[in-house]
Amino acid sequence: MKTLRIVAVFAFVAAIAALTLSTNAADLDKTTIFTFSSPVELPGVALPAGTYVFKVLDSGADRNVVQVYDKDQKHLYATCLTIPDYRPQPSDKAIVRFSETSAGAPPAVKVWFYPGDPSGWEFVYPKSRAMELAKASNQAVPSMPSELTSNITKPVSSSKDAHVKAMSSAPLKAQRPNGSETSISESFSAQAPN
Repeated sequence: MKTLRIVAVFAFVAAIAALTLSTNAADLDKTTIFTFSSPVELPGVALPAGTYVFKVLDSGADRNVVQVYDKDQKHLYATCLTIPDYRPQPSDKAIVRFSETSAGAPPAVKVWFYPGDPSGWEFVYPKSRAMELAKASNQAVPSMPSELTSNITKPVSSSKDAHVKAMSSAPLKAQRPNGSETSISESFSAQAPN
């Protein structure tokens, strides 16, 4: 009987440790599940209505890289470059905001915030699409060179993959509604207030 209690205590401790480790892993990569009731657009890819998992890939770069998977995390839909965004009041729920698009087009994912975090990830679109989104939404849209669009949907084994590195080191710009292009720092100030 005493042995049975010891085994039960060890099993309980092991279960708590496993739960703590999995929770910490989710916090590190910011795993978030979103269900969209209609199609949405991400940089370089359109997603049908459904459930998707958003995660931060540890790219080791100054910029963040976000990956979007199917609900079972077996199919990678996109590896997207992002820039920081900021909310003065963090929400206790995950938030995704959309950019307006032209009539008939699905809404484009603009930014994602993890629960409790004031900092989020604003998605960087290929230049040609960023220009269209800027005009449709009447807001600046971060952009990367359009020739890197195919890198978004390539399989990724690690943040060291050449196509992830190419996106992470790409020069980023901001496309403005009037058709002009500026630096990211001129159009976006995502720094938290001091």
